[in-house]
Amino acid sequence: MDLVVIATAFILIAPVELPDKTFIATLVLSTRYPALPVWLGVLAAFAAQCLLAVTAGTVLTLLPKEPVQGVAALLFGVGALVLFVSARGADAQEKEQEQEYAGKLGRDRRGWRAAVTSFVVLFTAEWGDLSQLLTAGLVAREGAPVSVFLGSFLALAAVSGAAVLLGRALLKRIRLSVIRYLGATVCAVLCGITVIDLISSL
Repeated sequence: MDLVVIATAFILIAPVELPDKTFIATLVLSTRYPALPVWLGVLAAFAAQCLLAVTAGTVLTLLPKEPVQGVAALLFGVGALVLFVSARGADAQEKEQEQEYAGKLGRDRRGWRAAVTSFVVLFTAEWGDLSQLLTAGLVAREGAPVSVFLGSFLALAAVSGAAVLLGRALLKRIRLSVIRYLGATVCAVLCGITVIDLISSL
């Protein structure tokens, strides 16, 4: 395992997910159902999604290096653009997403039922999400699937844990737009580094 790659994956994914629907969905779930089953269900969904993203990135590494680096740079660039454009409306969007998830969930679910519901909600919410694309791009760039998986999963686990334990307090004290700008900056830096590596290898 590569600690630098683990840290890079964590730093890339955490600010992308903190203002995302993942955080909001976990927060809403934890207000409806017991916290521990919610978190376990959410972690299982994240593990499955990270595994899929890492597998996709690993398949990309089997292709010639230059096109793969180009795809990775494109993914990071798109990530930066999406986060930057969406940052301005992030705070208002958070309220809409919270109402949306609150309307979908029933009550009176405990134990394994709460965990299964949480798994389904988060697995669906994360499908094709920006964090998945960036995880695949990072594997394509670094070629270290285990380290990327671990860093991405730890980031998602930390964000979901924060949503379960401190969700309301965090939303009151942290502007989601600022976090999206931070995530956009991280993506832009990785895009630039990848482009430089690609040009130097030609």
